[in-house]
Amino acid sequence: MAVTLYTYEEVAKHNKVEDAWIVIDGKVYDITNFLDEHPGGEEIIFENAGGDATESFLDIGHSDDAMKILKGKYIGDMDPNSKPLSKKETQPAETVKKSEGSPTFAMVLSIVCLIIGYYVLNN
Repeated sequence: MAVTLYTYEEVAKHNKVEDAWIVIDGKVYDITNFLDEHPGGEEIIFENAGGDATESFLDIGHSDDAMKILKGKYIGDMDPNSKPLSKKETQPAETVKKSEGSPTFAMVLSIVCLIIGYYVLNN
């Protein structure tokens, strides 16, 4: 099966929460349905929507599981004749709403409160 080639102009159009693509090492990934699952938060990954995320991706140590997930999001390669756009031309069309807090943090806080309450009541 032939690999689909994309230009930087085509990728730049996919810079919305409901339609987000990124480029990593010349490969194009549709990360739309992964934004809210990203362990580092959707804001971090969305910053590169519609553009080249190679540097940002390589700066962070990603697990083998992350690499497997990325492979599953692959949709094609960059056209080698396409010229990269400026950062301004690839900015996300919108911003992601910042989350009000992590469910994990709330769970940990609840457990800590229960432990403190138990300790206070039994001493």
